[in-house]
Parts: sequence; structure tokens; C-alpha cells
Amino acid sequence: MLSLSVLDQSPIPEGSTAQQTLIETVKLAQLSERLGYKRFWVSEHHNTASLAHSSPEVFISHIAAHTSTIRVGTGGVMLPHYSAYKVAENFRLLEALYPGRIDVGLGRAPGGMPIVTRALQEGKTDYGYVDQYPQQIADLLHYFNDSNTPTHRFPGLLASPSVATKPEVWLLGSSGDSAALAAELGVSFAFAQFINGSGGAPVVKTYKDDFVPSGYGIEPQSMVAIFVICADTDEEAEHLAASFHYQFLLLEQGRFSDGIATPEKALAYPYSPMDKLRIQENRKRIVIGSQKSVKEQLLRLSEQYETNEIMIATMVHDFEAKRKSFKLVAEAFGIQPEE
Repeated sequence: MLSLSVLDQSPIPEGSTAQQTLIETVKLAQLSERLGYKRFWVSEHHNTASLAHSSPEVFISHIAAHTSTIRVGTGGVMLPHYSAYKVAENFRLLEALYPGRIDVGLGRAPGGMPIVTRALQEGKTDYGYVDQYPQQIADLLHYFNDSNTPTHRFPGLLASPSVATKPEVWLLGSSGDSAALAAELGVSFAFAQFINGSGGAPVVKTYKDDFVPSGYGIEPQSMVAIFVICADTDEEAEHLAASFHYQFLLLEQGRFSDGIATPEKALAYPYSPMDKLRIQENRKRIVIGSQKSVKEQLLRLSEQYETNEIMIATMVHDFEAKRKSFKLVAEAFGIQPEE
């Protein structure tokens, strides 16, 4: 059976505020739990006026406190900016507070422009710290497992609190590098088709073929993440998607907005022929349509990736349209909350 999960980047609609958007993200998490979605993840972005938060590990604690059963996690923590030891402590504390409900999704992207990397990594010996990402992942698993390897450079170091369970670890990626690392270390892997619309299925197949069983997984576990906009009709969904197309066109041009535009504003923009080609290319990153159309497209995606879990993100201007999109998708697949 196909499981569905949610990634919310907390995009701020034009005319709204970050505070209101954060409230709406919590409401969306509660709705996702009632509808039967498996996970609810939030992202890490910095210095971005159109997105409401930058610290997913802080936000998921709040979300977990306002839900009861849905898994909550990060999509993801940009680990090269941070100490693996501190991240291990943060997530062991979350796991102690909400046992069996915490996911830690990890990425190596900067989550912002170069100035963000310089500010977050200020004081480190060089800004090539991202090259230590594989070692950081290995260290994180070392701390989660309470390993006491005498050859480790910090022997005997405990990431407190020590608890009986541990967070579920996912490596996130839009290319083959993180997939190869996930396979080598025996952890789960999520391909971000919402970032890279091409080539994901072969990457996931290679991950599965090369997977080495570990204390974190006997068999490979994968998912694909993609944008979805679902409405009563294909035409209505396409209308709502105008905001998405406009937003990502501006982003690719290095133009940053203060919020997600209305469909009317987006449709009134004078798109050039090159703009229209970029929009067509970006359609590889999103599923748009009625319940029937969206279900068919997501089932094909599941078959292509040979995965039984899809994570969906929705970027529209109107929060009620966003809520309805998630309701329609849940209804189309007949998912139910776990007892």
C-alpha cells in the first residue's frame, strides 16, 4: 500500500505574515494527522523572506507537541553547517520527548546564498567543510547508537539523553552522491524530485542495489518527494499552480519575492518565450490536476521509483486551497490514520 507524507516549507502568501504562516503550518500538520498522512516534515532555508522558518529542529518540537501520532521530522537539517554531536543531542532529546515519532532528514545543501554559509560556518578553518559530510553522517550514527569505539576521535562521548529508541535517519538528495552514501551506511534515502525533476528513478534503483544492511535498516527504505496541487478540476488546479510557476521563475532569475503571489498576479505577468520554456521544464517537479489525474500521476511515480512512499509539498497562495489539496489527495488514495 502506498504511504503518503507531507513536506511543508511554510511559504508566506503575499499579504500574510510569518507568524500567521507558522500557525497555518501547525494546522496543516494536525490536518495531515487526521487524514492519515504518515510523516510531516519541515525544511531549512535561511535569509528567505518568502519562507517562514529556518530552524526545523525547533519547529518540529512545537509541531510534535500539537499532534499525537504522526511522525515529525526535518526535510532537512543542513548538516555541514553544524556539529554532528550537537545535532545528535538535539534529536535524542526530541526522541526522548516524543518516542517513536521523530525523523531526522539530513542534507548537504547550503539552504541559502553563499553569505548564509559564511555566517553559519563563521570561525571554522575553511569553508570547504561540506567535504566532511560523510564523516559527519558516520559520527551522527555513532552517537545515536551509543557506540564506544576506542578509535573514535571522541572516545566515550555520550550524546545525551540516552534513550531506548532512536530517530529514524534519512539522507536527502537530488543526485547520486547522497544515495550512494545512504546505501553504504545502511540508512533510508529520499530523492527530491521537487528540486531535480530528472533522473531520480535510476538513482533510487542504484541505492537499493548497493544497500548494505546496518543497525538502522535491514532492507533499503526509499521515498520520492514532489510538489502536488490538487483541486476539484484540472482547470482549477492549473489556475492555482500559476503562483508556483511564477515563484520558481523568479527564483531561477535570482529575484526574491516577499511572498507567494496570487494566481491573478502570476497570470498577469508578461512571460517571454524563454520563461515559458522554463515553466514547462519545471513541470517535471510538480503534479497538477484533479483527484483522478493526481492519483494516476502519483501511482506512475511510485512505479517508476519502485517505492511505497511519496512525500508531497504544496505551494499555493490560498491556505484553504492548500488544505483542500491535501484532503483531496488523501481521499483519492483512501488513506486512514493509524489507530
